[in-house]
Amino acid sequence: MNPWITLVGAGLLTYGIRLSFIVLMGRITVPDWFQRALRFVPAAVLSAIIVPGLFDRGDAIDFSVRNPQVWAGILAIAVAWRTKSVLLTIAVGMAALLALQLILG
Repeated sequence: MNPWITLVGAGLLTYGIRLSFIVLMGRITVPDWFQRALRFVPAAVLSAIIVPGLFDRGDAIDFSVRNPQVWAGILAIAVAWRTKSVLLTIAVGMAALLALQLILG
């Protein structure tokens, strides 16, 4: 029963936090510095999700040059930086990962 209480509590807390932004949006004035900082939240969250996966090799963390995930990630970062295209970045990153896994094993 304890995991269910935790799950329901976490869900209610998450819902409450999101709802508070919707309800309070027109009623409070957010400082400019805070609005500027909020623009970086999506990139920070996406990085926090993706970067650990680049070094995860199942049962260990792999920082070696033979890790195909790192090279595919570096290539995807370069494509994203130059083209600003999400779809092209994903396509190139996935193709590079597949090719590098075949090459590097």
